Amino acid sequence: MILETKDLLLKKAEFEDWRTIYHNVWSKPETARYMAWRVTEDEEEARERMKRTIKYQKEHDTYLVYEKKSGQAIGFAGVEEIRPHIYQDASIALGPEYVGRGYGKQILRLLMEYCASLGGEVFYYSTRSANEASRALALACGFQYQYSESRVDERNGEPFELEVYFRRL
Repeated sequence: MILETKDLLLKKAEFEDWRTIYHNVWSKPETARYMAWRVTEDEEEARERMKRTIKYQKEHDTYLVYEKKSGQAIGFAGVEEIRPHIYQDASIALGPEYVGRGYGKQILRLLMEYCASLGGEVFYYSTRSANEASRALALACGFQYQYSESRVDERNGEPFELEVYFRRL
């Protein structure tokens, strides 16, 4: 399945795209900063990560994000149904060179439309409180703040606040 916006395609990963997702996203500390994954250190690790990504995507509603203009993998995004008719984002990430172009809004709106087409009634979006761009994205897409909870980053043991937003579909 392929999901499409004006500028982007969301589709399942293909092995040959390991190089562009590595270059544009997985190797970028500024992208990993607010996520639950570590930076991919080298090309061999990127190829192995792509194999795991392809396997994971077979069982989950997650996708790589491709820029139509360049054809490159520039991010990833997905959703999951947490209860009947209730969905949440399963991460949205874009490489730093692709932030600020309206792509985040296109992705989040597309994911909401997709969930609504599946019978979704409510969509939850979460972000670390320090991630100002992600919070601004939630608000720009009509989400309302619901609650915060304290969490610990499993990568480094650092505490952080997770903010949860919701929107009716």
